[in-house]
Amino acid sequence: MSDSAVMSRRAGGRAARVAARSAPLAENLRPVRPGLPGGQYKPLTDAGVKRIHEAALEALEVIGLSQAPQSGVDIMTKAGAILGEDGRLRFPRALVEDMLAVAARDITLFGRDPKYDMELSGTRTYFGTAGAAVHIVDVEKREYRESTSADLLAASKLVHHLDNIHFFQRAMVCRDVPDNFDMDMNTLYACCAGTTKHVGTSFSDPAHVAGGFDMLHMIAGGEDQWRARPFVSNSNCFVVPPMKFATESCQTMEDCIRKGMPILLLSAGQAGATAPASLATAIVQAVAECLAGVVYVNAMSPGHPAIFGTWPFVSDLRTGAMSGGSGEQGLLTAGCAQMHHFYGLPGGAAGGMSDSKLPDMQAGWEQGILNVMAGLSGLNMIYESVGMHASLLGFCLESLVLGDDLLGQVQRCVRGIDVTEDSVSIETMRSVCLDGPGHYLGHSQTLELMQTEYIYPAVADRTSPKEWAEIGRPDLVQKAIERKNRILRDAAPTLIDPAADRAIREKFRIYC
Repeated sequence: MSDSAVMSRRAGGRAARVAARSAPLAENLRPVRPGLPGGQYKPLTDAGVKRIHEAALEALEVIGLSQAPQSGVDIMTKAGAILGEDGRLRFPRALVEDMLAVAARDITLFGRDPKYDMELSGTRTYFGTAGAAVHIVDVEKREYRESTSADLLAASKLVHHLDNIHFFQRAMVCRDVPDNFDMDMNTLYACCAGTTKHVGTSFSDPAHVAGGFDMLHMIAGGEDQWRARPFVSNSNCFVVPPMKFATESCQTMEDCIRKGMPILLLSAGQAGATAPASLATAIVQAVAECLAGVVYVNAMSPGHPAIFGTWPFVSDLRTGAMSGGSGEQGLLTAGCAQMHHFYGLPGGAAGGMSDSKLPDMQAGWEQGILNVMAGLSGLNMIYESVGMHASLLGFCLESLVLGDDLLGQVQRCVRGIDVTEDSVSIETMRSVCLDGPGHYLGHSQTLELMQTEYIYPAVADRTSPKEWAEIGRPDLVQKAIERKNRILRDAAPTLIDPAADRAIREKFRIYC
């Protein structure tokens, strides 16, 4: 056989092996995947968890919550809550325990495509977006501008194509839509048009809920299809900390429950401002408020799917301003995850926020630390994990792309190290050290584990300084811009059925 034939055969064999390693892996073989179990990190002791629980029950019995709508007062007092002369609803311990006993556990949040379904049980972890940023971060001009419905649609499309971001909750406000009803409808449309992953949204007025469900039924193919697989959840700030119900949000929540939509019970106090400065007591208040939500939901509809959304935020106590990227924020989020596990309820909280104005080193360490802490704590739903800057005021599309790489590394940390008979066998060591070349490069085990044990970034640079210079000294943000543009260029204009899309546009004023 000629030398050229031998070289050709070797090249072909290597190319085939490279192609095989580059092919998509089955979901169960991927190094990271949605729903990896966490729970390794616990900032609270077991005694601390029980003390927080007892303090929350005491707060509900002694302080209670004010400003529930009359419908909510009727629902909760019928179940056993006590309305005081001061107008505050108080919750006996037995009532809370009864409602916890019937509350939904091990729930599934559906995607329009079943492959994106999320099973919220135990310490399974899922990462996604959230928030209500009023600005978009323009990294090329290094400036902030008002966010639009087109920006929200672009973010939804990006999330759909980024494997390590598992759900899309409304991340920014459509500032180009002046009418509030139209804004809510455009928000819902933009989220659903861009992705078939699970979507979270909110309504600015209870009167807008009916229109939203008209749209959802059109997307789903009918009310029955919607109720069988509700693919949108209501992010509901049902309380205004400290310890007050948000009247209109509660009315929205009641309507969404009647219409079969899962609820995120969201308590978002800010430690040192609308929540106690003590981190432990900030968790107490958030837990008490969300337990009141558990009573509310289950007194109205026992077992309705609801997420225990303790989202205490942090203040920079020097100024009173929010500090989303702080270490204290990571501790609060992880501590809340322990409380979710204590109750056995599906839980969610804020994860990878950044105080930085741009996707820079500060953003990297803040997002990395907070997401690792949230993931290792076993928090089911990690919201605001990517894209959010300036303490929730700005959203960055390039940060979504960079965040996909970041979350891949985070999830690899959550997965941990697999210790099995095969993985700790010394046979590979013996063959290399005694019979082989003295290194593991090219060994069959190394090649076998390349894709299943290790994850590789799509944008981050791992070249040597010499190689980096030879390929033009690529800039990380510029690479993110290029990947963002490729995804948006190739993405479908809408993932809603064409007939349904036309019907929606005929019924509603759609801006994007």
